Amino acid sequence: MTIRVLIADDQDLIRAGLAALIGATEDLEVVGEAADGEAAVTAARELRPDVILMDIRMPLLDGIAATERIVADPDLTDTKVVVLTTFEMDDYVVAALRAGASGFLGKGERPAALLEGIRTVMTGESLLSAKATRALISHVLDKAAPATVSTSAMSTPTPREQEIVALVAQGMSNDEIAAQLYLSPLTAKTHVNRAMMKLGARDRAQLVVFAYQAGFGRPH
Repeated sequence: MTIRVLIADDQDLIRAGLAALIGATEDLEVVGEAADGEAAVTAARELRPDVILMDIRMPLLDGIAATERIVADPDLTDTKVVVLTTFEMDDYVVAALRAGASGFLGKGERPAALLEGIRTVMTGESLLSAKATRALISHVLDKAAPATVSTSAMSTPTPREQEIVALVAQGMSNDEIAAQLYLSPLTAKTHVNRAMMKLGARDRAQLVVFAYQAGFGRPH
């Protein structure tokens, strides 16, 4: 299956470089480009890409607001947004993850890592390294307001699911969780998916944010 990618960045050179890199692979295809957030939203609705590489700082509409609109569109539920950033973690990245982005990639990533990141997000995994996840958690714990997840819109994860969510929050993959808890990878994946459904999380990145806002996985 060819993964269809939309590139949204206000710098012509970066868009051209990403397009050339992605276009040189057999399993990835650039279906469109956008130089601002408004154009990114319009292109997403017209092209229905699998993955959007979204710069945060863009004119007309920034990448965070654009991500919110795309994630909220019922016709784009299968589209993954990956934030492009110069920094590994800052307030903008946290805001983008809360808006529904599936993770982020640094603009300084090695070409192979960037391409693999696009493929990874298509499997349902988030693009959050253990280091980045810890930084995100620290930010949520230190700066976020008290729990904002609506309990009326979710059911409470079981103790086992909460335990697994805590491991997701450490940046563990399903295989690593399975090994840690002596489960099959399929069982670990099932627990993660159920927790996501109960918390109303779009993906694993949002699951971490929601879980900590709801109080699961916080250090005692």
